[in-house]
Amino acid sequence: MPLIKVQSSVSQPEAAVKSLLTNLSANLAKHLGKPESYVMTAFESDVPMTFAGTFDPVCYVEIKSVGKMSPDQTKSMSQDFCNQISEKLDVPANRIYIEFADAQGYMWGWNKSTFG
Repeated sequence: MPLIKVQSSVSQPEAAVKSLLTNLSANLAKHLGKPESYVMTAFESDVPMTFAGTFDPVCYVEIKSVGKMSPDQTKSMSQDFCNQISEKLDVPANRIYIEFADAQGYMWGWNKSTFG
């Protein structure tokens, strides 16, 4: 049940968003070693946001997954996803925060049940 959700102050054409989400989905599955058939992606644009006291382009990213993500995995994902998001959305990497969250299986529901 990996999830990657991107919130950004910038707006993007639908084609660019679809391309970004498709790439993020495939790469998240690879990083976590999970089937992409369980990966969900989401994108919210035009979110009023500040970072360092300015309204310059900014992104907040949430990555959640059942199980434990290792420090090596999160470091690698941070580098990969910051690069992708920076390139596709024209947001500097130093204006992107990523929150990684491990989820316990019983705390995540799907298909009338849970993962735990």
